[in-house]
Amino acid sequence: MKCLVFFVAAVLVASQCHGASFRSFPLSMTTGYGDGASDTEVRCASWRLAVEAQNIFGFETIPQQCVDATANYIEGGQYRSDSKTVNQQIYFFARDRHVHENDVILFNIDGTALSNIPYYSQHGYGSEKFDSERYDEEFVNKGEAPALPETLKNYNKLVSLGYKIIFLSGRLKDKRAVTEANLKKAGYNTWEKLILKDPSNSAENVVEYKTAERAKLVQEGYRIVGNIGDQWNDLKGENRAIRSFKLPNPMYYTK
Repeated sequence: MKCLVFFVAAVLVASQCHGASFRSFPLSMTTGYGDGASDTEVRCASWRLAVEAQNIFGFETIPQQCVDATANYIEGGQYRSDSKTVNQQIYFFARDRHVHENDVILFNIDGTALSNIPYYSQHGYGSEKFDSERYDEEFVNKGEAPALPETLKNYNKLVSLGYKIIFLSGRLKDKRAVTEANLKKAGYNTWEKLILKDPSNSAENVVEYKTAERAKLVQEGYRIVGNIGDQWNDLKGENRAIRSFKLPNPMYYTK
């Protein structure tokens, strides 16, 4: 009887599998990136992934051959979709926690809360070396930067959950008035603090500067629940958030 049952079961399994369509993993993989993708698009997509994973860092410009691919990524639907996915995960994490009175979420500004794509689209999407004076003159001082739409949506959700928002930026303190006006114009209507860098600050890099500022917040009694930035250097160092979230940005690297 047992043999008969086993035989019937084997026949049933075989009949279910017969004719099923399975894709075997190829021993020699092609380098395709979607139908009709060029070798350059494939290489640039790989370069972008390496940047986001911080396997490539410290670069001054993106590869010249990746300008068109980067522009297509930024201006197409993938960049916003990637941004949306990250912001959703931030919200899901924050939503599932009990919010305490001094729970804060940190936002970087340029490339995180405010989009600087209008500037970079005019300067080779990162293929030109960064000029801080030109950036301030042509972009920051005008105070017309739009919000990154998915970040703004998430910001409003986080505020509704009861979190305090702190903007922590590498912009200098003399940009306070224009930055405050720009944030409000873009839709960021309330925040706990706006922290900008003092020109006399001796920090050698972004990590050192933002680590020290986070330490001050902890000493003041804030609990840093989340930290959102488009650069790994916004997120690294001591006094980190309970969770940190990296938004996409393949155009530049800050030291």
